[in-house]
Amino acid sequence: METKQVNSYIGKKIRDLRNSNGLTLQELADRSELTKGFLSQLERGQVSPSIVTLFDLIECLGSTPSEFFQEEEEQVVFSEQQFFEKIDEDGNSRQWIVPTAQKYQMEPMLVELMPRSSLEEDKPHAGEEFGYVLSGRIQLSLDDKNYIVRAGESFYYRADRTHRISNPGSRKAKYLWISTPPEF
Repeated sequence: METKQVNSYIGKKIRDLRNSNGLTLQELADRSELTKGFLSQLERGQVSPSIVTLFDLIECLGSTPSEFFQEEEEQVVFSEQQFFEKIDEDGNSRQWIVPTAQKYQMEPMLVELMPRSSLEEDKPHAGEEFGYVLSGRIQLSLDDKNYIVRAGESFYYRADRTHRISNPGSRKAKYLWISTPPEF
């Protein structure tokens, strides 16, 4: 790892730890007896702290060197118990099947639409959306054009126009929906 990469890694870890402790740069500067400017440069990976300074900062942030340098293992598999579900007043269900998707580039959801119901209209925004209908059928409305998408079919569109998904049928529809970037 190059010096620049090490500085960026340490700076990001310090910033994340400071933020998770709810501290401002000034509060950390006061605690560590370092300047706010130095800490700002450190968090942006522009300077290298000495070992003593780094260990003092880690201690000020309530951590230990072993915790600080421990690599987090990236979660690859997500169980149903980790899913987050939201059910609206019509009984439509959205399950966020990767609960930490905000830190990734895609946000996959499993959606169930009750008969003759729809999700709220989505205003134009940056990104793209993809779906695959698992059962039933849905109606995809893009601006003033409507598309029927049946089980076993998929859809894909840029989200820079008004869009809405509804279920005009008499039975429940279920589809996988992936959007990028994730909604926050």
